[in-house]
Amino acid sequence: MNDALLEKYARLVVRTGANVQKGQTVVIMAPIETAGFVRKVAEIAYTEGARDVIVDWHDEKFSRVRFLNAPEEVFEEYPSWKKEFFKTYLHQGAVFVSIAASDPENLKGVDVHRIAKAQKVSATENKEFSDRLMTNQNSWTIVSMPTEAWAKKVFPELSGEEAVEKLWDAILKTVRVDREDPVAAWKEHSKNLKKRMEFMNFSDFKYLHYRNSLGTDLKIELPEGHQWLGGSEENVNGVPFNANMPTEEIFTLPLRNGVNGRVFSAMPLNYNGNIIDKFSITFEDGRIVDYTAEEGYDVLKTLVETDEGSHYLGEVALVPYDSPISNLKILFYNTLFDENASCHLAIGKAYFPCLTGSENMSEEELEKAGANNSLVHVDFMVGTEDLEITGITADGREFPVFVKGNFAF
Repeated sequence: MNDALLEKYARLVVRTGANVQKGQTVVIMAPIETAGFVRKVAEIAYTEGARDVIVDWHDEKFSRVRFLNAPEEVFEEYPSWKKEFFKTYLHQGAVFVSIAASDPENLKGVDVHRIAKAQKVSATENKEFSDRLMTNQNSWTIVSMPTEAWAKKVFPELSGEEAVEKLWDAILKTVRVDREDPVAAWKEHSKNLKKRMEFMNFSDFKYLHYRNSLGTDLKIELPEGHQWLGGSEENVNGVPFNANMPTEEIFTLPLRNGVNGRVFSAMPLNYNGNIIDKFSITFEDGRIVDYTAEEGYDVLKTLVETDEGSHYLGEVALVPYDSPISNLKILFYNTLFDENASCHLAIGKAYFPCLTGSENMSEEELEKAGANNSLVHVDFMVGTEDLEITGITADGREFPVFVKGNFAF
């Protein structure tokens, strides 16, 4: 990887993704394979005025060893020091940078119930962490870089080195680092997303009706006071940041009990080191009542059964089929990228800022307003080349939102 491009990317992460403020602590959560890039991000964060940079390393190959060999009871435990680690930096006002670069099949063949136990315990113990990030009390960003195992899954016909190089090229295009001034390109991109967001907010649709040739026929009710968001956001102190790099979506929340019909997946889903593919989910009054999967059924089952909230949707996101990432014609097996090539929905927790006035609501008030809550938030892709979405107003008028996979406006 070209050192100049790597530095350009790291600078974009610090300035536009995390938007590190002077005197702020930066916490980076990263796989050990990404160490070189992490050091570069840390170096630039310091030069931009960060007080300190803390790295929380993880090793997915060791995770596999542990899941295969440790006794069952360890997956029902979570170290108190780890919980305190995140809590401490949350309350210091730290910004959190996560590097998503996992092997999509790292945990293939591992008992899915062990994985589900560990994931649920971790989510329960770190609920304050996820709550604060999902309500923008702390700034955060998710970015990526290639690892060899992931790159080989995406480009199996290439050698490891060639696959990594090709995946680097693709990633840098998706985050606009191939542009002369990536920071300026992101500002322009956010403006364009906001135009579509403003149209959807002005239209104030009561329902969205999804249909395509896979068999999707899903009607989603949107709660009163919902708002569409997209592009850069602001934390509670008014500091802008970009939560996902790349991003091509505008999104809102559905009414918890207002989803009916059946939806089919458009792409495989990499969840906890396992692939779920060719799956469908059926909803009645918001709740998941049935699901199928040609691959990864047991993994999908553990996801849906995480808690009561994981039986409902928490996000509705619109992404044109003719998007820059989709046009690369690459299946990334990584939700950060695949969700930005396709309209998607999310099982689990709603993003509360999508509800007007949510910052002044308790969890009970949010639930009463129709916002779902859960320990999980997992996006899955539903957008296809022939997806049709009809917007329906409260008085029954219908307008095309998507025609043949793309925005109608």
